[in-house]
Amino acid sequence: MLDKTDDISVAAESWLAQFESALANTRELKALFHSESYWRDVLALSWNIQTVNGAEAILKELEGRSRSAAPKNFQIDPGRAAPRRVTRAGITSIETMFKFETAVGRGNGIIRLTPDATDGNRLKAWTLLTTLEELKGFEEQLGVARPRGNAYSRDFRGPNWFDLRKASAEYADHDPTVLVIGGGQSGLSIAARLKQLHVDTLIVDREVRIGDNWRKRYHALTLHNQVQVNHLPYMLFPPNWPTYIPKDKLANWFEAYVEAMELNFWTETEFEGGSYDEHEGRWTVTLRRAGVTRTMRPRHVVLATGVSGIPNLPDIPGLKNFTGKVVHSSQYDDGENWKGKRAFVIGTGNSGHDIAQDLYSSGTEVTIVQRSPTLIVSIEPSAQLVYSPYNEGTLDDNDLIATSMPLPLARKSHAMVTEQSKQLDRELLEGLERVGFKLDFGEDNTGWQFKYLTRGGGYYFNVGCSDLIVKEEIALKQFSDIDTFVAAGARMKSGETIAADLIVLATGYKRQEELVRNLFGDEVTRRVGTIWGFGEEQELRNMYVRTGQAGLWFIAGGLAQCRIGSKHLALQIKAIEEGLLPHGR
Repeated sequence: MLDKTDDISVAAESWLAQFESALANTRELKALFHSESYWRDVLALSWNIQTVNGAEAILKELEGRSRSAAPKNFQIDPGRAAPRRVTRAGITSIETMFKFETAVGRGNGIIRLTPDATDGNRLKAWTLLTTLEELKGFEEQLGVARPRGNAYSRDFRGPNWFDLRKASAEYADHDPTVLVIGGGQSGLSIAARLKQLHVDTLIVDREVRIGDNWRKRYHALTLHNQVQVNHLPYMLFPPNWPTYIPKDKLANWFEAYVEAMELNFWTETEFEGGSYDEHEGRWTVTLRRAGVTRTMRPRHVVLATGVSGIPNLPDIPGLKNFTGKVVHSSQYDDGENWKGKRAFVIGTGNSGHDIAQDLYSSGTEVTIVQRSPTLIVSIEPSAQLVYSPYNEGTLDDNDLIATSMPLPLARKSHAMVTEQSKQLDRELLEGLERVGFKLDFGEDNTGWQFKYLTRGGGYYFNVGCSDLIVKEEIALKQFSDIDTFVAAGARMKSGETIAADLIVLATGYKRQEELVRNLFGDEVTRRVGTIWGFGEEQELRNMYVRTGQAGLWFIAGGLAQCRIGSKHLALQIKAIEEGLLPHGR
């Protein structure tokens, strides 16, 4: 196999040239792909986010898509990492980042080449990514293409920048093209992307202050993944920021981000729901702001609430008999309010563990109650292993690499990381099992990130609570051992009663579909279908793409997912507004 950098580049250039030539004569494509290969297309050729497995299926799909998309000018991208040998999902390949163009846009991609099984000198594609980067004629005005702002300095009698900014945010005489519901990382990311594409966008959020979705969480909270992964689009966190960002620091950054990126943002605004006019291609929605009702008619509504925001409150036998305080984790504030008291925390995901540790640190006698097996991983180094590519190279390159991994290989990679994590955390895991904690490592051993992508929880990054459980400084009980709740606390099946003053339900949230039903009704919910988790197309269902309901979009995830997914979502909305893409799926 090739070893020299120059030889690797020549081999990559040769494959790209053959690929471009073969797109015009698809019979020649078969020789370029392994029988077991993967193509992930992100809007570039299909106007969809989709994964195709196997050479025969790839050739069939390419044959149909290349006619209309007209991809051409495939070449190694000199602005990105040079072609190199890497190991992904346990397979060593030549990884090359390339650029190309289509009839309507410009794209980036990654090709990974491995030797043919019968001819080691011939390289074939193992994975291929094609992703849309920009639309021709609607490029973002960044860097040397930035707006000049001449009018602000030359037109002394006209409105200045501040006047225009204020008028833009008031929406006194017009409605936005896009209404974004939720002002967390999801809402900020998509609004920032749309702003750069000159799509009029308004964010509405029911909180009093920008960033309150983080600021109002429990006192000790910090992000559980590292700063280099978590940047928002266009504005990187300062290089002196801590590895794990405190919640209030992030909340304050959100305020600064909205101002710096000139995003239109209405606080203290409740989105009450709406209906869609198929004929006009517009929504009629109702907002309540500071007690005043406003009707708007945007063309697009983006739900950026992260989760449904509707607490999941399971029917727990006898809980109504308990005379102490019962709160959902979303209502929990500060353990100092419960110093010297006794608390039950029901749920062993991240929130449950963090709240239990916060209460313990405040001098509360804590019992954590496990409802189902839970994945435990130490925050360092184990939980960070999946982000290891972000420790080197540029953010743009790493985002492209993250985008390039098809689902089957991502699952394989995460299973390998999970095995590594289990060895690193062996002492901790054995200690948890000794005290009766039930462990889980995800479906097919795929670890915490796939738990998040399929369930939205079911794991904990250990920052100390697991150690307290092992040392029995925080008591552990299984939910199945509770007979019922009584006025004083929990009566166990053994006959023992464990007293409590506070019960925290760290039981998560209802699915996003429930929020859609509350806001738009049963018919829209039926059209959209399941949200989040992986479907038959090996992609997150209804995330960052057109849905069964025209003009309704969803974006969710951590900061990295929102940074990446917001670009794809914004390009589709812009394409619809410019007549390049149908309004409905």
